[in-house]
Amino acid sequence: MDKRTFLRKMGLAAFATPATMDALAGLMHEVADVPPVQLAGDEAFWAAIRKGYRLKPDYINFENGYYNIMPDAVMEKYLAHIREVNYQGSYYMRTVQWENKDRMAAMLAGLTGCDADEMIVTRNTTESLDLVIAGYPWQAGDEAVMAEQDYGAMLDMFRQVAERHGIVNRMVSVPNHPASDEEIVALYERAITPKTKMLMVCHMINITGQILPVRKICDMAHRHGVQVLVDGAHAVAHIGVNLRELDCDYYGASLHKWLSVPLGAGMLYVNRKNTATLWPIFGDGPRPKSDIHRLNHTGTHPVATDLTIADAIDYYRMIGAERKEARMRYLQQYWTSKVRVLTNVVVNTPEDPARSCGIANVGVRTMKPSDLADTLLKKYRIYTVAIDYANVRGCRISPNVYTSLSDLDALVGALRELGG
Repeated sequence: MDKRTFLRKMGLAAFATPATMDALAGLMHEVADVPPVQLAGDEAFWAAIRKGYRLKPDYINFENGYYNIMPDAVMEKYLAHIREVNYQGSYYMRTVQWENKDRMAAMLAGLTGCDADEMIVTRNTTESLDLVIAGYPWQAGDEAVMAEQDYGAMLDMFRQVAERHGIVNRMVSVPNHPASDEEIVALYERAITPKTKMLMVCHMINITGQILPVRKICDMAHRHGVQVLVDGAHAVAHIGVNLRELDCDYYGASLHKWLSVPLGAGMLYVNRKNTATLWPIFGDGPRPKSDIHRLNHTGTHPVATDLTIADAIDYYRMIGAERKEARMRYLQQYWTSKVRVLTNVVVNTPEDPARSCGIANVGVRTMKPSDLADTLLKKYRIYTVAIDYANVRGCRISPNVYTSLSDLDALVGALRELGG
């Protein structure tokens, strides 16, 4: 260890518990000059980040893809918002509620690279994408393209729309290990016909963590006059997301996942050229059709959750988008590189680092995914989720910034015993 590294690690010890935003800011100052790729493997730094989380000791949590728990610094802000809203009562709800919600939407727009009038705060990805799928002006005979690896709730809504409006849903199946972006783009393009109106695609497939070439798919679809709806549930605050660069028509995400907002927050981006064509599925008073607010009048809801979006964004920006993405990719590559060589183990996630980030899916050939998940929890105290559909048989492993290499070593050791 060189002198500079030693001194910096001694400095990190002073910020061993970054439970407040100020403490986190001090920690980030210590590493301001360290490149994200180098910092990704600095266990002293990430151990300090881990201290800012309250972790249940009963198991190692590798199911952060469902819900990313809040760090203590964000949790304290959330509790303060709950107290303040409760203190003000109806006065808050009738005065600044909507102004604050618009402010949160504007912050999300700044985070994801779009304009504030193209962004609304929803409750989750399902609500966001359903607003588009159900609100699109479908006509009998119209067609939509999607993949069997897409999230089930979205596929359910397309089935409902097909039953109600007489549209045709065309399914593709995304390979777990594509040879190139062009293979993926061609897969979707072959499903398009002159009747196709919309194509839905995951930014990051939730069951495998595979990142799809969204911009290339959008360019292809737009050449055919097809709109693109992107499921970004696992991308926002996990990998870099710039909606202008993606050039999609609609983009939905859950903020309680990788942004670590309290449960019950999502976002929906609608390119302003499409806002007037969507039919609201929640009733609202008269508004101009160009006003995106007409799409999500959901009534009274937990506004303290909305307010915490700002705090979660502050936390995320303090850590740094590039730092977080580099760490998440480092963690996944750390453990998958050790188990890909095992004869009886299959990794259902591309090996190319550019095609995945923190999430991966692993299976043991001789075990049902449900049995693998059960064994990992009961024998090894490792909590994950079983996936057994859409050509994916295994358990999804989704760590978080608080995950340690010793946590991952426990997983590797278990897989070696079960599938070595």
